[in-house]
Amino acid sequence: MAKLIMWNLMTLDGYFEGTQPWDLSFHQTVWGTELEQLSIRQLHAAAYLVFGRKTYEGMADYWTKETGEIADLMNSIPKLVCSKTLQSADWNNSTLISENASAEIRKLKAGSEKDLFVFGSANLSETFIHDDLFDEYRICIVPVLLGNGHPLFRKGAGVKSLSLLSTQPLETGGVVLRYSKQ
Repeated sequence: MAKLIMWNLMTLDGYFEGTQPWDLSFHQTVWGTELEQLSIRQLHAAAYLVFGRKTYEGMADYWTKETGEIADLMNSIPKLVCSKTLQSADWNNSTLISENASAEIRKLKAGSEKDLFVFGSANLSETFIHDDLFDEYRICIVPVLLGNGHPLFRKGAGVKSLSLLSTQPLETGGVVLRYSKQ
């Protein structure tokens, strides 16, 4: 059975983006060869990329204009966009899930050998956390105190006990943390 894996970059004080949508300038702080290679490995391990509407629209806008190995993978891997408001999903290999995303993800996990990755998508991730769907959390801690922004983990998500799988310090100063649910 496949795993559902959250992959996100988060500032040391807990924000996945600044005060404005797609304010991700802090990502450049940790980007380097190590994170690039990790990204490529993760993409090769992915059966699907799973997005909420906002992240899907931003990713589609960005990656359809880029070139290189990561862009090729992002554009070719099947994508699932979970949205009740989006009318179509036009990015290459995209499928729209408009109802009961958690049930659809459960079915896909059971029927896939490769993993499903949620990139960004804090609102959708909140639903998956609540529904206990994530098997693994991979968080790159960016050594930045942003001071304000949109938190990755919101208050009221409930207690989730996790087990540390690994830590990977990066030459850029970031740390990739991997946790599994207990």
